[in-house]
Amino acid sequence: MTVRIDLLPKTKYVMPGHSACAGCGMMIGLKVLGMALGEEAVLSIPASCASVVQGLSPKSGVALPILNVPFAAAASVATGMSEAFRRLGVKGRAVVWAGDGGTADIGFAAVSAAAERNSDVLYIMYDNEAYMNTGIQRSGSTPHYAWTTTTPAGKRENKKDVALIMLAHNVPYVATASIAYPQDFYRKIKRAADIPGFRFIHLFAPCPPGWQHDPSLTVEVARKAVETGVFILWEYDNGELRLNPPSSALVDKSRRKPLVEYLKLQGRYAHLSEDQIKQMEEEIDRKWQFLLRFAQAARPRA
Repeated sequence: MTVRIDLLPKTKYVMPGHSACAGCGMMIGLKVLGMALGEEAVLSIPASCASVVQGLSPKSGVALPILNVPFAAAASVATGMSEAFRRLGVKGRAVVWAGDGGTADIGFAAVSAAAERNSDVLYIMYDNEAYMNTGIQRSGSTPHYAWTTTTPAGKRENKKDVALIMLAHNVPYVATASIAYPQDFYRKIKRAADIPGFRFIHLFAPCPPGWQHDPSLTVEVARKAVETGVFILWEYDNGELRLNPPSSALVDKSRRKPLVEYLKLQGRYAHLSEDQIKQMEEEIDRKWQFLLRFAQAARPRA
């Protein structure tokens, strides 16, 4: 299903007055979430950029019900909210809006527990690939060789693939999305909202200060990540895994753009050598091969 951008709801849920950085990818994603679910969404937000950019009390730049919670507690709090909605007969959707630090690292135990219980929660991890709010420290989701303040020579470890880890929990719905493709993200939120149980969406959301790119290039950086094969758009829906456009057209590697088109836009990769870039290309190829094999294995039998 293709969502026409001119048919998306026009009500705004991200308002003037928030204090996000110019070009913040996370806030682009939050706008789409508001359009998709409206005020039925009650957000559980752990310590993160999202918890501090809302604006000063008693007013807020985000027109959605929000409960700001401790770093490791977002999935647990959302589980409680969901159960309260069910018992009280209240119309509401428990949504976690959390960064990679609060998901891949500090909050991971609670995320895994909620997935194992199949709690009726929609969990969205906006991934800016580091602890941006506290000074650009590396997280488990920081990519190999990326600069952060705690990896000044480049991170030595590979990026943790949280979406695949969630898929291994045997939950009904897991997807990846990008702020460069808002219709795809919107459709995936709407689809996830129709499914009971634990649902997880990994949203790719560039951060201009942390990635060291011009704020005007946020969407372009996110688009290049998909076009070069760095970030793959896919969806696991009740036992079937499939790639989504434009990633589905990039199975043919010759159709992907050169990796350097993505890397050159960001200062966090300015230190890379040719050998390191080649190694990153090989890592991307291995990820594609693994995901394609998994998609084949997950395909329903006739």
